[in-house]
Amino acid sequence: MKGHIPPETSSFVGRRQELALLDAALATRRLITLTGAGGVGKTRLALRAAARAEDAFPDGVWWADLAALGDPELLPVTVSDAVELADHSPRMPVEALCEWLADKRLLLVLDSCEHLAADCAHLAGELLTTAPGLTIMATSRVPLACGSEEVFDIPPLPADGADALALFTARVTERLGLEALSEPGAAEAAESICRRLEGIPLAIELAAAQVGPAAVTEIAARLGSRFDVQARSGLCWPRRPQTLRTAIGWTHERCAPLERLLWARLTVFRGAFDLAAARAVTAGGPLGADDVEAVLGRLAAQGVVRRDGDRYRMLDTVREHGREWLGELGQDAEFARRHAEHFSRLASWAASSWVGSEQIHCYRMVEAAHTDLRTALDHWLAEDPRQAAELAGSLVYFWTCRGHLREARASLERALAAHRTPGPARTRALTGLGMAVARQGEYALAAAINREAVEASVEDGDKEGQFAAAYAAGVLGLLTGSAEQVREVIARTLAAAPGFAFDSPARLRCHLLQVFALTALGELGEAYSLAVELRQHCAQIGEIWTRSYLDHQLSLIALLRAAPHEAAAHARTMLEGKRALGDAFGVALGLDLLAAALAAEGAAEQAASVYGTGAAFWRSVGYPQPGMPELRAVRERCEATARAALGDRGYASAYARGSASRGMTALADVLLPPPRAR
Repeated sequence: MKGHIPPETSSFVGRRQELALLDAALATRRLITLTGAGGVGKTRLALRAAARAEDAFPDGVWWADLAALGDPELLPVTVSDAVELADHSPRMPVEALCEWLADKRLLLVLDSCEHLAADCAHLAGELLTTAPGLTIMATSRVPLACGSEEVFDIPPLPADGADALALFTARVTERLGLEALSEPGAAEAAESICRRLEGIPLAIELAAAQVGPAAVTEIAARLGSRFDVQARSGLCWPRRPQTLRTAIGWTHERCAPLERLLWARLTVFRGAFDLAAARAVTAGGPLGADDVEAVLGRLAAQGVVRRDGDRYRMLDTVREHGREWLGELGQDAEFARRHAEHFSRLASWAASSWVGSEQIHCYRMVEAAHTDLRTALDHWLAEDPRQAAELAGSLVYFWTCRGHLREARASLERALAAHRTPGPARTRALTGLGMAVARQGEYALAAAINREAVEASVEDGDKEGQFAAAYAAGVLGLLTGSAEQVREVIARTLAAAPGFAFDSPARLRCHLLQVFALTALGELGEAYSLAVELRQHCAQIGEIWTRSYLDHQLSLIALLRAAPHEAAAHARTMLEGKRALGDAFGVALGLDLLAAALAAEGAAEQAASVYGTGAAFWRSVGYPQPGMPELRAVRERCEATARAALGDRGYASAYARGSASRGMTALADVLLPPPRAR
């Protein structure tokens, strides 16, 4: 199924009238905004409406969560990530996104726009103008104020109605069973709670989470007392926000001291987090590391944090209350620093563990922590630019592989502008920037950056830095047809510091580059032997990234040696690795090789279809097929073979079928071997 929307983690209650109105609006309007106070259920309603509308959008329903996004400049990038556009080109992000969506019929959901309302309005206007098949549904506490916007103000559930009571009942019985509501007076007490909370879903869920430690009748009585005190106090908050604020405050009062403390400290997380991160960042003082798991579990039981598998997330409205408490404790600066330190350690561990069986785990950990790594980077840019350069340099291979090339470049540029003191941290960031710029096709600029990085690595006297700078310069050399020079530079760099290829990530990448250079120079025997040797050890230790590129080279060598069946096998293995890493750029490269091998085998129709799928991936990374000259020649020759076998009309038909398949899910059929091989 095309598209992606988050799964519903609890039962959906009520909203029949609102859903019917949204069904009709999604069929006729192109920009719909669900507005309402925090906690009223805008996101849940949008999620259900989007799921109901999936069949109406051939190119899928796609969800962009903007709640944790603080920098407006990252809005187009975040939306691009949501629709699987991993644009590697130097174009403006909005331009690339408009081009990507121009021919598609899809529904894009922008969730939690209120803090970026003007920016979301501008982006929506650009996209709707250039993509006639696009529909946008947004959720926001305020309208976007964009032309043609249809606003649906989402009210709470009717306080005296069946839906509010059904929500309270569902949340209680999901945890405790029907007996929790069987005591005398429980039904009347539940109705009283829903009335007091004015039907606001989040407030009702927080109250329902208190059932168990206390009876429903006790909760109704205490909540009633709380509201009576509020009424006498003369507070002038707007009515609905005041009710929700009171419900959250009441939940806070019901928490034990350690629960309140953890609630406050967890607000430094912007995205989802796991127990290990919570323990590393929040433990200290009266909250011991061994206490965090139990206290976090109690906060989840009370609805303060939401749990999804082994990860936790806090809703914005609940986080706002906790941030105020953290500030009152005078601990906001300390825990912002601890948060940044933790995610810097995560990035450093991932970079140092890159060679070995942890590699896939490293990629997944870094991707899961993407939002909080951004937050940590922003913190260091303000507080310690050297740390920002170190962090950005550690992330470059992860972010570029996962499709965040533009963000990686921007982060490196910001870090280098802030940290100008020579040293390994600045050199690492320079090297990463050179790689990112080369990947975007700006070869002259990349060459200048690489020269500076090479010189800086020599000044630092850091061998790992020298390997990394040589690799970045070597990649650029291969892209610009200077294979002989690349071989000499890499050989000289490795000879200056003898060691085992797998001693460090940068050293291994240099050995990989040797294989590429030898292949480009036509020294296929030596290239093949070195590739097989390196690949064998990669397989033994569970390393994926290097192994997939070695399979790329082995596939190319097999094609150059007129062994298409072997070439196809290596291409499929490469694609399996790149799919596991989530590397759209690598998948595009692998699909070109597989298509060429299939054409050389005589499977012309399948080859044309795979070429079409590859073209869809190339569009998703933002530019036509790049690559070394020898690869382009093979691709063009094999494509001509398939076209000659099918004729122009037959080739175009098969190509179009493949091109219609988009995203990583399109690889399932591509990776199947041909029937005779099965």
